[in-house]
Amino acid sequence: MNNAINTIKASLKDSAVKAFGAALAGVEPGVDQATNSQFGDFQSNLAMTLSKQLKQQPRLIAEQIVKNLDENESFEKPSIAGPGFINFRLQKSFLEAQLNEMKSDPYAGIARPPHAKKVIVDMSSPNIAKEMHVGHLRSTIIGESIARTYKFLGHDVLKINHVGDWGTQFGMLICELKEKFPTALTQSDALDLGDLVAFYKQAKKHFDEDEDFKSRARQTVVALQAGDVDTIKAWKLLCAQSRKSFEEIYAILGVENLQERGESYYNDMLADTVAALVDKGLAVDSEGAKCVFLDGYLTEDGKPMPVIVQKKDGGYNYSATDLATVQHRVKQDHAEEIIYVVDAGQALHFEMMLKVAEKAGWIPDYLRAKHVPFGVVLGEDGKKLKTRSGETVRLKDLLEEAVVHARKDLDSRLSERNRTESDAWKDDVSRKVGIAAVKYADLSLNRMTNYVFSYDKMLSLQGNTAPYMMYAYVRVKGIGREGGIDLDTLEQSAKIILNEPAEIELAKQLLKLDETLDAVVRDFLPNRVCEYLFELSQKFNQFYEACPVLGAEEPVRSSRLLLCDLVARTIKIGLGLLGIDTVERM
Repeated sequence: MNNAINTIKASLKDSAVKAFGAALAGVEPGVDQATNSQFGDFQSNLAMTLSKQLKQQPRLIAEQIVKNLDENESFEKPSIAGPGFINFRLQKSFLEAQLNEMKSDPYAGIARPPHAKKVIVDMSSPNIAKEMHVGHLRSTIIGESIARTYKFLGHDVLKINHVGDWGTQFGMLICELKEKFPTALTQSDALDLGDLVAFYKQAKKHFDEDEDFKSRARQTVVALQAGDVDTIKAWKLLCAQSRKSFEEIYAILGVENLQERGESYYNDMLADTVAALVDKGLAVDSEGAKCVFLDGYLTEDGKPMPVIVQKKDGGYNYSATDLATVQHRVKQDHAEEIIYVVDAGQALHFEMMLKVAEKAGWIPDYLRAKHVPFGVVLGEDGKKLKTRSGETVRLKDLLEEAVVHARKDLDSRLSERNRTESDAWKDDVSRKVGIAAVKYADLSLNRMTNYVFSYDKMLSLQGNTAPYMMYAYVRVKGIGREGGIDLDTLEQSAKIILNEPAEIELAKQLLKLDETLDAVVRDFLPNRVCEYLFELSQKFNQFYEACPVLGAEEPVRSSRLLLCDLVARTIKIGLGLLGIDTVERM
């Protein structure tokens, strides 16, 4: 509906100038969706905003604006409500024209941007030698959905996996590797550490209980930072083993082209980063460390809160690394937007880090750098989701269990209908539905919401769930199959025409896709897509009950078939932006 909104804004602006003179040439009319559809589709409060400036009652101003509005093919003659709201109702011919352009457009009528922005999405970011757990789920799928939406809108997107692959813990891990796998540095076969979580725990236990091992681990950190050949090789083996585990998860989640740039990638930039902060007078010595102090940030005891960029032992922490990444992404990647999809617990870190980057002059005026926080996944006890033994739930286990639950549900429904399908078909549908259910349950909520993880709720065919939306797609597609219709042939000649109220309401919902996606990239809220799709499916159900499709006479029959096809394609686009694959049958 952005085309309609822009047209209404331009018309209001021209009318205001005609009615009240050139002094209003700079006015920017506000236009919103009407709160009550009986008054129209859009509403403007322009008259109220001009009341003080013009020293007139809003309703009198609204009357003059409406009087001076030129006739427009997009909307009917506006009406005035209440103290001076101007209401607009779209012309049926405008809706028809928009849909007929949309039906043959792979981008569903959404225009390509005049300038494709370079957008970096920092997402997922697990730690080496630790398996991905449920805490990584939200960063991965929220980041993926945001990235897909930017790309669909025509922007140049780079997804970066800022893995934790550097730091003092690697001394411990490398020592453990050398002891437990003594041939690791000489054998040519691929290393298999087995359970990475168990390996990490074993190394940590060894570190805590053996002073000699602890000493050797610390010496290994020094060797790693100095670039010792064997130590670097051991570090690379650990990274490769973890990467293999990560890639299995990304394949299950359908995440592709995620470029790994770990903390180590920026290691050579850290000294220069800290030196630049010192030169700019931002970083100062504090108790042996180099820190930046920002106005207004205090600790619990009222002391200035530091952003530590170099520890007193000379080591660098993640603030220095993140500041180095900002510079690299601006200078080398030419980013115009940097989006950090990281849990809400890191909000203060990103807020302060980005303010330091601004003060250092590393964030140009054209760059939008935003932390996109999110809440936690809860178990049914209302606490952070854990296994029965109290361990963090492995992401791989959670996803595999979702597929198992989906298969049980599918088998039950097939049995009730006495329907037979091949095992290959059932495996494919169960996998797609199970993974989709996990994603949709997360993405359908405001990302700041903590939510209770429940397989039963997310796999329900009722309500705003993935199975419901996937079934809605199947149902719409089934109409064409039932009628033996080649919709590709229809598109060459048939046109969408709108007569019934249910058709018009469905058309208006279809045309809200552009503003929905604009809201996603403005506010980083993928749940807007879920809300849009759920409402679209409901509008379609109302249309299908009120308007016969296959039994209608031509040209209404072809028009409604095209409308059905457009709904199906829009659902598929929307689910695709959420990282969800559709199925043709369920």
